[in-house]
Amino acid sequence: MPVVTFEAASLSVEQKRQLVKEFTETATRVTGLPKETIFVFLKENKADNVGVGGVLLSEKQGNITV
Repeated sequence: MPVVTFEAASLSVEQKRQLVKEFTETATRVTGLPKETIFVFLKENKADNVGVGGVLLSEKQGNITV
């Protein structure tokens, strides 16, 4: 059971759909395993749960792109 994990800020359903499709296609091509064996986990992180440079990302929203 190969697993691909991707963490990001908020994603649209279309972005999630595209990521799952493309990660699966790439993992299948590289490993030679069937796509049914590839698991893709997408984790969305709220800005209050991420720190950058010792400061919560929610406090730096205007200064950093996620």
